[in-house]
Amino acid sequence: MVVPMKRSIRPLISILVLAALATTLSYRIFISRRDVFTAAAELQPASIQNLNFTLLKFAAIDIGEEKSKLEIDQLLDGNFDSQGRYKAYATWRRFNQHDAKARNSKGLLVMLRSPKFYRYWSNFRRNLQDWARKKMFQPDIMMDLVRLVKVPIDSSDGTYKSCAVVGNSGILLHNRHGKLIDDHEVVIRLNNARIERFEKHVGSKTNISFVNSNVLHLCARREGCFCHPYGDGVPIVMYICQPVHFMDYLVCNASHKADLLITDPRFDVLCARIVKYYSAKRFVEITGKPLGKWELTHDGSMFHYSSGLQAVMLASGICDRVSIFGFGKSTSAKHHYHTNQKAELQLHDYEAEYEFYRDLVKNPYAIPFISDKFRFPPVVIYQ
Repeated sequence: MVVPMKRSIRPLISILVLAALATTLSYRIFISRRDVFTAAAELQPASIQNLNFTLLKFAAIDIGEEKSKLEIDQLLDGNFDSQGRYKAYATWRRFNQHDAKARNSKGLLVMLRSPKFYRYWSNFRRNLQDWARKKMFQPDIMMDLVRLVKVPIDSSDGTYKSCAVVGNSGILLHNRHGKLIDDHEVVIRLNNARIERFEKHVGSKTNISFVNSNVLHLCARREGCFCHPYGDGVPIVMYICQPVHFMDYLVCNASHKADLLITDPRFDVLCARIVKYYSAKRFVEITGKPLGKWELTHDGSMFHYSSGLQAVMLASGICDRVSIFGFGKSTSAKHHYHTNQKAELQLHDYEAEYEFYRDLVKNPYAIPFISDKFRFPPVVIYQ
């Protein structure tokens, strides 16, 4: 008698995950036309529908939302000392001075806040409240990026003809794409990456500097809040990593000649959902484990998309054609071309993001959470 061999469920799960992408378009249509979705869904096997909707539902959950809301409430109440990392903001020398004649119960000099602090505090509260109020899912936010970003930068409607998004991967040093990059109408660079001595590989032109707020936080500690490695006329677009960084924004924005724009929180939410979807899909496909184990692998509350992913999404909303440079990795290349950093940050899932880029090039309709009214432009990846 032949005893049947036990089959692993992992291949089955992999097949289901890949097939689930076919239903993603149905989900996108569902957002705006519920009757169309019903007809499309009937064409898909129930098992695939269930798996895909499980991934979509999972990706829509922000594990760090409650913590973020608590931090925002504490900041709006003026509690900068609620966590140790906030103390530096409340004790900036530019806002405070010691009273040499007064001491507290511990014998320490009393700190007096200047009137300037309270002026910034009022603006801080207003900006943070507005940002927190708009932090929600809106699938058609991609269609507003020209109005939200391009118009403030150059006061003109319409999209750019061509954009190059230049990442910071060490693979950039494998090719001399400098001239090709500079030939684009607009060049977007990330997190103040240095270009001096690397021009033949990364180009020399910069039209938009895209940074995360941790970068601006470091700049805010410098005299005059200098944060212009590409020139003080280059506009900066920044996404908020921590709500308290709005204080850095206010301090630096007052001294910036060019625009300093904060990404719309609805755009942030969209990017977060997309990258979590690809990360969860890849996790199930590769490991065969249940989605509940994903958080243990990726430190759920700290998990975040990279600056590069959001910069590519931004370019997709404001450009007719997008070229991507310096995204990817190699065993023979450093993590960043301009530093000696070798290891990747664990709060990002770069492999999942690479899968998103491949869909962006070959199958943009597979990308979830996007309004069916929006059309991605042609995208090319240069290795």
